Amino acid sequence: EPAAHSCRVRGMEAVSTKDAPAAIGPYSQAIRSKCGEMIFLSGQVPLDPKTGELVSGDIAAMTERVLDNLGAVLEAAGCSFANVVRTTIYLTDLGDFTVVNRTYAKRFREGHPFPARATIQVAALPKGRRSIIELTHCVAPQQVMSSWRASSAPARWSRSMRVPSP
Repeated sequence: EPAAHSCRVRGMEAVSTKDAPAAIGPYSQAIRSKCGEMIFLSGQVPLDPKTGELVSGDIAAMTERVLDNLGAVLEAAGCSFANVVRTTIYLTDLGDFTVVNRTYAKRFREGHPFPARATIQVAALPKGRRSIIELTHCVAPQQVMSSWRASSAPARWSRSMRVPSP
């Protein structure tokens, strides 16, 4: 059985995987936009997808689990952290910011710009969680191009398209 599932409805494609916690409400783990160039990931919490339980440990361990969950959803969409353009981090205690920031920074490639980001302290999060991270991913131009058949792409567009090296 495949780890990922997708469903196309009204120009949107839901992306989900069993390698990240299932949605606990009326939302998708991620949505690929109609044009296929942006993927919007719902916030992930530090749940172990195999047990459905909150991971034990400090905020660093919880942040690692959240990022693992986001990575699994990105992978189900055929993506990685390399082209994430925006993140939002919700914390119940900004005192955790330094540790979360250090853990978060390890997931992004050196020499590439970090995504735009907001970190917000909130009064509470669902089910007593201490953190949630959500993100937006921009599909790399080579991924968009590979989804086109060479014969269907306009010749002048494909010749003029500059694809940055990874």
